[in-house]
Amino acid sequence: MPIKFYNSNIPFRLRNKRKIVSWIERVVSNHGYIVENISIIFCTEEEIIRINNQYLNHNYFTDIITFPYSKDKNISADLFISIPTVRDNAKVFNQLFSVELNRVIIHGVLHLIGYDDKTVKMKKKIREVEDQCLKLFN
Repeated sequence: MPIKFYNSNIPFRLRNKRKIVSWIERVVSNHGYIVENISIIFCTEEEIIRINNQYLNHNYFTDIITFPYSKDKNISADLFISIPTVRDNAKVFNQLFSVELNRVIIHGVLHLIGYDDKTVKMKKKIREVEDQCLKLFN
């Protein structure tokens, strides 16, 4: 399977793995790309801030960090997701944890296929595509 899930120093059990894998593959394919190898690593807040510091020189918490290794239309990447941050954000946004986690996962995937969020306009666009993708999941 080209999409794999791992836990790094955190007890977490992902539900609906097969459905999530199929969904990611469908989103990637719908955009004209192929999933080659995506590792989704669930981690702690401490680990995500360490990674953010070490590799991106950022000193703040985030819910996801994406490391792309893609070539052409073949998608390969490591996605590090802070489960505690996703839980906190779900509460802040009054959202189910599972929906917020799916949003974070697909946000990382959308970065891999060319979407960005560096400007207000880009943030609006990626959010619209996230919403479309979430509807596709259900």
